[in-house]
Amino acid sequence: MITIKEAISKKDLKAFVRFPFKIYEDSKYWVPPIIKQELETFNKDKNPIFKDAEARFFLAYQSGKVVGRIAAIINWLEVDKQGIKKMRFGWFDFIDDLEVSKALLNTIEDIGREQQLSYAEGPVGFSNLDKVGVMTEGFDQLGTMITWYNHPYYIDHYKEHGYVIEKEYSENKFPFENVKPEFFKKAQELIKRRYKLRALKLTKTEEVMPYADRMFDLFNESYSSLSSFVEITDIQKEYFKKKFISFINPEYIKFVVDEHDKLVGFAVVMPRFAQALQKANGKLFPFGFTHILKAKKHSKDVIFYLIGIHPDYQNKGVHAVIFNEYYETFREKGIETCYRTPELEDNVAIKQIWKHFDPKVYARRKTLRKNL
Repeated sequence: MITIKEAISKKDLKAFVRFPFKIYEDSKYWVPPIIKQELETFNKDKNPIFKDAEARFFLAYQSGKVVGRIAAIINWLEVDKQGIKKMRFGWFDFIDDLEVSKALLNTIEDIGREQQLSYAEGPVGFSNLDKVGVMTEGFDQLGTMITWYNHPYYIDHYKEHGYVIEKEYSENKFPFENVKPEFFKKAQELIKRRYKLRALKLTKTEEVMPYADRMFDLFNESYSSLSSFVEITDIQKEYFKKKFISFINPEYIKFVVDEHDKLVGFAVVMPRFAQALQKANGKLFPFGFTHILKAKKHSKDVIFYLIGIHPDYQNKGVHAVIFNEYYETFREKGIETCYRTPELEDNVAIKQIWKHFDPKVYARRKTLRKNL
């Protein structure tokens, strides 16, 4: 018999966060989150997303043991302002038992109907800066800190319970040696002169902060046309600055500004923390922080996390300026492999940006939906 219990107490929420450590304990490819950070993500007093969204967390029990989990999420900005009546769900993990996954999905579907929402879609997080998608290819590839990993049987459970594909994503990588400066070196000089642009050279986190809010504003402008977009609010900006920027080598954040110091392009690259997080095994102390700090400074692999160009400057080659900046930085640091976060398959513009580097798809993932 399957029992569903809402995780409300600190003890239950810890059990919610720790469940994947159990079902992936023998996996070479799963990357564990930092438990403290994960708990703060679910803390209504610390995560400002809860000013515009709500979430409930559920555990599935069988014979007294936790056998699954799911988060039921409603982003009211999406529902009320955009008119998208979506019941979001994420952090969905379960043993290979159809009754377990069914009981968890039934729970979030019931909430969606109670709130008069039209459909459920997942796995997704609260916003565009959260993890997305159930993995369908790439199970033999090491994950990242910004994606969910899952067992191959997950997708079969979705389909068995009546879910159909909603969005498709791919993850790409390419060796740094594929980057040929002739594709952007001369072009970026011409573009800088033509539009009176300049790239900022940043070496300290405190140099990044004055531009961080403008970066999130530009993120909102440049990503608003995507089908999955939900605006990042002012109060969320502060939270994301604290959550992400401390993890990033400031030399890996690139800003392009015009003659009036207006931000027209940005990119954020993160060191690949996967192996460091595996060594940390969910804990920053006593040694986890050391592993992460070492990766921040010395990782030979990087992840392109975000890249955005102001709509007025799109299709004008501003990305060439950004690529040139990264080329110089990565060459100096001996970077070997470049990874990209999940990108929508219908995002043609982003595919065009990367085509000269001969990227290869190493993983695919999907979100699935069901009408309520």
